Amino acid sequence: MSSPQARAVTEPPRGSLADRLDAINEFDREPVPPDRLQGPGSFIGLYTGEHVAGTEFVIGPLFVAHGVAARDLLLGLLVGNLLAVLSWAFIVAPIATRTRLNLYWHLRKITGPNLLFAYNIVNALMFCFLAGSMIAVAATAVGLPLGMAMPKLHDWYPNSVGWVLVVFLVGAAVTALAILGFEKIAAAGKIASPWMFLVFVAAAVAVLPRLGVESIGDFWRVAQERIWTGVPVAGISKFTFWHVMFFAWFCNMAMHIGMADMTVLRYAKRWQYGFLSAFGMYVGHFVAWLASGILCAAALGEVAPGPIAYLGAGVTGAITVVIASWTTANPTLYRAGLALQTITPNWKRWKVTLVAGAVTTAAAIFPALMMRLLDFVALYGLILMPMGAVIFADFWLLPKLGLRQRYAEWKTLLFSWPAALSWTMTLAACWAINAIWGLELFFLGLPGWFIATLLYCGLSSIQQRARVS
Repeated sequence: MSSPQARAVTEPPRGSLADRLDAINEFDREPVPPDRLQGPGSFIGLYTGEHVAGTEFVIGPLFVAHGVAARDLLLGLLVGNLLAVLSWAFIVAPIATRTRLNLYWHLRKITGPNLLFAYNIVNALMFCFLAGSMIAVAATAVGLPLGMAMPKLHDWYPNSVGWVLVVFLVGAAVTALAILGFEKIAAAGKIASPWMFLVFVAAAVAVLPRLGVESIGDFWRVAQERIWTGVPVAGISKFTFWHVMFFAWFCNMAMHIGMADMTVLRYAKRWQYGFLSAFGMYVGHFVAWLASGILCAAALGEVAPGPIAYLGAGVTGAITVVIASWTTANPTLYRAGLALQTITPNWKRWKVTLVAGAVTTAAAIFPALMMRLLDFVALYGLILMPMGAVIFADFWLLPKLGLRQRYAEWKTLLFSWPAALSWTMTLAACWAINAIWGLELFFLGLPGWFIATLLYCGLSSIQQRARVS
């Protein structure tokens, strides 16, 4: 009789590809167990890889187009990125490491399944569109050797069949990696992020002589006169220090104040790992935005990421755009898949992520997602932010007010009207502030968060005291 070891050698691997994908457990509806927690290296790699991204090749040039002055840009990025790091560390990370649940399953306990259904549809679509912009960025590099016509600053629709085909191929590759789960995504970030950062910097340094920088002493003069001149492109609004600061703080509002990064920080051994977001903010959102702005100026206003990276670093620059886009699109698509997973309980996560990838790829065909990235990022963060405030208030403030946390779960409610009204009334209030006082989109997140927090506390008090009396 053959031994178990012999059978293991001679028998073919069991199970189809679908079975093996079904076996990937991302703890969609349960806390992450202690033996699956990740050390700091995973989060350094994840945040650096996600934020040293292909989209940095878009955002840096858009600051140039909006006429940010050099001093306003530097100060705005220093302050805004610090506020973003503090938001990750003090708002989302403590809740994530205490609950060990992803955003969607934790929110279900607060909102009930019916409201969560609506929220997750919106959430998944926003993340799909964001990942789509990153796929579009990668496509500008993949299309370079094909002689593909690049989208321009004011393009909304695809400009060629070649663009559509390249976007489809890139989207298929990104979706495949997102299906593999968190650990594979973090591993990809750790491998790719160090050299991506070096290429960003090297490409920017390589084009400085074209702008007139012959020595270190020339840089600040050239930066003010030829890069961040303070003069916007015709038809584009002017940005100030305040625009830069609030954009740097709130461009990831959905991730920190909106609590989406509960989904990844639930794997952290300690809440202090939230500070590791600094690797993404200062390596990516500081250095990379500056580097891509320099490349844009050297390319005489070209904003398509692939060509400007190729200008600075040749083929290596183009490859970097592709890899940088993938390392950002993958965790974003992973979050979208988890959002849809919660409302499709009979579907395996890989199948849901596949659907999300298809939606993402379809959205990426429209270059407006990439060319209007500043506005889109601000809008999607604002739309998702009120539910982050609801989670914050439910976790920290309701117990101090003598109210019960996760009231919908406790009472087995299908729909939390305090959470629903807090979400919709906050967005209505932000719209009114914009319409009446003219406060721009980039600035609405701060008053909106306080409005949502106060609304949820007040409405929860009315709900719970009414049921007691």
